[in-house]
Amino acid sequence: MKETKLWINGQWQNAEATYELKSPYSGEVIAKVAKASISDVEQAIEGAQEVFQTFKKTTAYERAEILYRVVDIMRQRKEELAEILALEAGKPISAGLTEIERTIATYQFAAEGAKQAKGETVPMDAAPGAGDRIGWTKREPLGVISAITPFNFPFNLVAHKLGPAFAVGNTVVLKPANQTPLSAIVLAEIFKEAGLPDGALQIVTGSGGELSDTLVTHPYVKKVTFTGSGKVGLGIKEKVGLRKVTLELGSNAALIVEPSTPIDKIISRCVGGAFNFAGQVCISLQRIYVHASIIDEFTKAFVAETEKLVVGDPLDINTDVSAMINPKEVERICQWIEEAKSQGAVVATGGTFTERTLTPTVMTNVTADMKVVCQETFAPIVSIVSYETLDDAIRLVNESELGLNAGIYTNVLPDALRAADEIQAGAVIINDIPTFRVDNMPYGGVKMSGYGREGIKWAIEEMTDMKFITMKKSF
Repeated sequence: MKETKLWINGQWQNAEATYELKSPYSGEVIAKVAKASISDVEQAIEGAQEVFQTFKKTTAYERAEILYRVVDIMRQRKEELAEILALEAGKPISAGLTEIERTIATYQFAAEGAKQAKGETVPMDAAPGAGDRIGWTKREPLGVISAITPFNFPFNLVAHKLGPAFAVGNTVVLKPANQTPLSAIVLAEIFKEAGLPDGALQIVTGSGGELSDTLVTHPYVKKVTFTGSGKVGLGIKEKVGLRKVTLELGSNAALIVEPSTPIDKIISRCVGGAFNFAGQVCISLQRIYVHASIIDEFTKAFVAETEKLVVGDPLDINTDVSAMINPKEVERICQWIEEAKSQGAVVATGGTFTERTLTPTVMTNVTADMKVVCQETFAPIVSIVSYETLDDAIRLVNESELGLNAGIYTNVLPDALRAADEIQAGAVIINDIPTFRVDNMPYGGVKMSGYGREGIKWAIEEMTDMKFITMKKSF
């Protein structure tokens, strides 16, 4: 059994307390994890602030080289890192390998972004009385960034915070999810080997409830970047003051399937989007709106494909769906299913569960006010709903407080463009599922799904300040 420590100022440090980390799949204790105190967090922030004074002066080339070395090291350790995901997060090994590949790409984009952060010239002579001046802007790092991350993509979502931060010379205090500290700890080793200066990355594990106030309000912290629940995100937004903040708060992603869609070509893709990593994905496909003329055919095909999925051990390469993150989440979603059934919903397949797993579940005859539809399920469950016109479908998609990604399948270009204009979401994915994401696209939501954008180029902008400089040509 592994015993972990805190990573503060380039040193492994003991904590006064620990907590037990259990495997989501087996329930066995797999590690004793250091539980940071408020004073530990303060020490980490103060250390990060001190190192920032020198790290901000490094060149773009030097920072890019560090990130490229991270890429090389992760390539060499890919299988090991995927096994960590299976162990601590219950992520099937095949999905874990995919996450590591994406993480490698994210750090590559960050390395390239380090060399592309630039300003622009300002035509001073366009203003009266300023013809004897030149002007330009530049991007400057902020300082210490607090990064608070979730369990579901503990390598790649962390990369979306660390990569752009280091690319432009910021330092980071990372607080990973309680369930996924091991992936963060191995990152300390990787960045150390890659040449990141000691103290530029600080890692504090432990209770978000106990540590978040310090991480959000400490005067040295210049930005907070958080991925997690809406409730916690709103609390951070209230406390963050004039600091910069990025919040990615999840969704109940919707897909429209128009009658022109070749069902046989999209079913496998849709099933994967609904049930990958047991639906514990912010943009997991949760609501499918299918035109009335094809809904019977679609539902039959979707159910048949769902029933092919293998539920089992995440370390088994044949496993498609494994455990949910903890038994309380299984209990919660089963209560939601039972509540929906009592209100008239029908379970077309799935709905069976153990203490730690839920079989992939397809529901029909649902209504917009049921929790399985209007809230984020974060579980292997999807609802299929009939509609009559595209206007109806767009209205149903928009009847939500959430809006991260949405998708539409159609062969009619004007309909695709109309949906893109009228759907209220941070991204509209045409002819693919809303679960689609690559790591160089802007990513973030509207309404209650978040604030700000990730994706390396856009994260770099949000992790820097713009400075304007002007110079008179002569005295």
